[in-house]
Amino acid sequence: MTSTPTLNTRPRFDRLLTDIADYVVRGVARDAKAYEMARYCLMDALGCAFQALGSPECVKLLGPHAEGMIVPHGVRVPGTPFELDPVKGAFDITCLVRWLDYSDTWLTGGHPSDNIGAILAVADYVSRSRRAAGREPLLMRDALAAMIQAYEIEGKLLTHIDLDHPSIGLDGTTLFVKVASAALATRLLGGGKDEILNAVSNAFVDGHSPKLYRMGQTAGSRKSWAAADATSRGVWHALMAMRGEMGYPTALTARTWGFHDVLHHGKPLVAPDRYDTHVIRNIQFKVAYPAQRHCQTAAEAALRLHGATRGRIGDIRKVLITTHQLARDRVSFTGPLPNFAARDHCLQYIVAVALIYGDITHASYEDGFAADPRIDALRAKTEVKVDRRYTRGYNDPRTRSNTNAVQVFFRDGSITPKIEVQYPLGDPQRRKEHLPLVEQKFRRNVALRFAPKQQRTIESLLGDPLRLEATPVPEFMQALVI
Repeated sequence: MTSTPTLNTRPRFDRLLTDIADYVVRGVARDAKAYEMARYCLMDALGCAFQALGSPECVKLLGPHAEGMIVPHGVRVPGTPFELDPVKGAFDITCLVRWLDYSDTWLTGGHPSDNIGAILAVADYVSRSRRAAGREPLLMRDALAAMIQAYEIEGKLLTHIDLDHPSIGLDGTTLFVKVASAALATRLLGGGKDEILNAVSNAFVDGHSPKLYRMGQTAGSRKSWAAADATSRGVWHALMAMRGEMGYPTALTARTWGFHDVLHHGKPLVAPDRYDTHVIRNIQFKVAYPAQRHCQTAAEAALRLHGATRGRIGDIRKVLITTHQLARDRVSFTGPLPNFAARDHCLQYIVAVALIYGDITHASYEDGFAADPRIDALRAKTEVKVDRRYTRGYNDPRTRSNTNAVQVFFRDGSITPKIEVQYPLGDPQRRKEHLPLVEQKFRRNVALRFAPKQQRTIESLLGDPLRLEATPVPEFMQALVI
């Protein structure tokens, strides 16, 4: 009996991989709006990082892998004295930015600002190494351009590919952070198309996380550092590619062993039609409420009702939240919420806190705060209903609304108005309203960490677009050091 040998020729790289590499190598055209939004995104991300430094659970994860390690030309971590290797530096910066779930978010999911950890870490490392060799460093203009492309890659992949669906169960957010960070880190390190393809294909071949740490009673603190792990892995793949490590052309499409067959039920991942600057131009900020993106409009609606519920919480018979299908599936939970990570992704918890206290802060999710018996009592009285119009509005790419409505019913028969909010405060539809609030949030967070003189230096640098773009990366990072 004879068998036909397998033809072992090296195929071309999958289209999705080559599209990413071509886009990164091509770069972005000068787009004033995109660069303006990149500056606001950087400002907001750093502010979130400074605020997270007040969380002991976050701070314990920062610093060198082993105490006392010294890294020449190391990466500075904003708000700290650390100088780390670029892989751990990317982890630490992203961990700080993402910890409180208060950073920017994309309209179809994910936090593209997660990639800023990789970009700042690699740009600082490359720039300090260049200087030591007598060469010119990168400028912050280069870092902003890398941000624009990383946002675009992650956002477009999340728009076209739903790995978070229960039928798949993967944490798509972290996978696409890893891919985007690998691509842009490789470019910042000096890599060309071949190196980017090798790094990105390895990012897809890498191990991928199930989503359990983001969901209900299985949610946990990994939710706050999973993106940091992903972006640091992206940097690691970039460094490997720059040493000549091979890539895998059919990482997605290989029969039996590729991503499609192993992890996606044999279905192809849908490649975006094109990459430009759309994502960063339409990014959504979390301006006032540190809460999951589907809960933002519910929080705003409930806070508008606080005046009617203040002093009457015990008289409430029912709270009705009307929402869209995805919010009902992803952030509506009953029963115990064991930790911070479960609470800030629970629609009923967030609405209850808003109705009771008239405010929502990161402290609203801590164990001591959650022990208030009124919160769970009000959750038990809360009904979540899906409105098909809200679902259509969310799924329609022309509108991309994220509507929630809240109404309160009292035992005496009285009823509050039904407060409906279509777009959260930080949505592109409300740019003029919220950009001043992004600046206020940033100044408030800078003041948490820095003395007045350094605070003014940082605010002045981020507030001047031309000066920021012309600043060498090492000088920018030095301004943020404690």
